[in-house]
Amino acid sequence: MSKQITIPQYIEGLKAGNIAILSRAITLIESTKAAHQTLASQLIDAILPFTGKSVRIGITGVPGVGKSTFIESFGMHLIGEGKKVAVLAIDPSSSLSKGSILGDKTRMEQLSVHPNAFIRPSAASGSLGGVTYKTREATLLCEAAGFDTIIIETVGVGQSETEVSHISDFFLLLMLAGAGDELQGIKRGIMEMADGLIITKADGNNIVKAKSARTEYARALHFLPPNPSGWIPEVKICSSYENSGIKDVMEMIDKFVQHQTLNGFFHQKRKEQNQFAFQRLLQEYLKRYLQMREGFKEKIDSLEMAIAKDEISPYTAVQEIGAFIK
Repeated sequence: MSKQITIPQYIEGLKAGNIAILSRAITLIESTKAAHQTLASQLIDAILPFTGKSVRIGITGVPGVGKSTFIESFGMHLIGEGKKVAVLAIDPSSSLSKGSILGDKTRMEQLSVHPNAFIRPSAASGSLGGVTYKTREATLLCEAAGFDTIIIETVGVGQSETEVSHISDFFLLLMLAGAGDELQGIKRGIMEMADGLIITKADGNNIVKAKSARTEYARALHFLPPNPSGWIPEVKICSSYENSGIKDVMEMIDKFVQHQTLNGFFHQKRKEQNQFAFQRLLQEYLKRYLQMREGFKEKIDSLEMAIAKDEISPYTAVQEIGAFIK
């Protein structure tokens, strides 16, 4: 970061909807430097009064389902309704090089250049759940900058994808029709958390298959445990190519938000998300703290070598780490 920006300057820029300031603020919270982390913490605390007024939509789906194409059509529809849309797109990154493609801006050609849209691609960098460790904080910054709809695009469906539910209000699952057994391509845990399912690419010769898939998924949802809030997930079909069914998606989300707000679950979930964020950040802080402790890295290296030589079990190694910390 070239020139240091002060907290008041960040706040002034965010409240004015300055995209350059928003981008730098997200870069700041993603930084691992201690000085930046201290400033980031102060910034997040300072902007909290200007957050919480958006709808946070988590979107995931099987590979090839067309997440980026759907998000562009969906985002442009929202902008047409007078909304300001921020997209936090999480790209897969290599576990070896930590590099990522970060190509969502090129895939969302219309949305990426619209003045009422903001797209921020970030590398997953090995974080579980398909979201980065700082996605929640980036969401708060976007809210402070005046974006009333935050879309969080995750890496893809996996066992740890459930984490997206801890930072979103509505969890949208995108599915394909005619890709084999309709109920085998997705894990039960994801189905249980989905607030809505969308069958994409419902156009041309695929419309009949999409309608059939909608019936199958709707039937399957009835066998899952009921949502504590009483919300019954809906299944819709859409075509991003033809822009058909996109309006139905937003109507479903609006219906969900109204339902959750009236029964108090919307606010309750936000409170639970704050608790989860605390636990997640605490784990991250403690890990960094231990790694900075004198002799800790050397101890870890020696234990890893001992485990590789079958001289010690992983369980005993952890016990030795506990004794070392004491």
